[in-house]
Amino acid sequence: MTSTTWQRAWPWLLLLLVALLAAYLRYGVIEPATMAQQCGGGHAPWWCRWRQWLVLGFLYDVYGIAALLATALALLWKRAWLAWLAAALGIIALQLYCFESGALAVLVGCLRLLRLQATRALPVDQHRHGQQQVHSQP
Repeated sequence: MTSTTWQRAWPWLLLLLVALLAAYLRYGVIEPATMAQQCGGGHAPWWCRWRQWLVLGFLYDVYGIAALLATALALLWKRAWLAWLAAALGIIALQLYCFESGALAVLVGCLRLLRLQATRALPVDQHRHGQQQVHSQP
């Protein structure tokens, strides 16, 4: 693979990594009943506070709001990192129960990232060659 191919592939591979980490948070930390039982007792482990913050985050739609804010920024400013951030936060929101706003953020973020990558790949003077000649009558 060439270096430009790797440069275009890195954001998508990182999105896959974000999806795997978000799935681990949901299915490995939040949903297991054994985790909830360990945090329910009087002597809870140190990580129970972090688990509680994760749960409160999706109860108050924090992940969905963050994803929508990043999506709005990605639409306002044409930056690839903002588009990637919108898609990544959308994936996290999808995994952590904020599916409406997460789906919109993933869709818009991925489309914006694809568009920005495509405009970098196109040559600057794509249509100008045929438009240089001026005819007086059609």
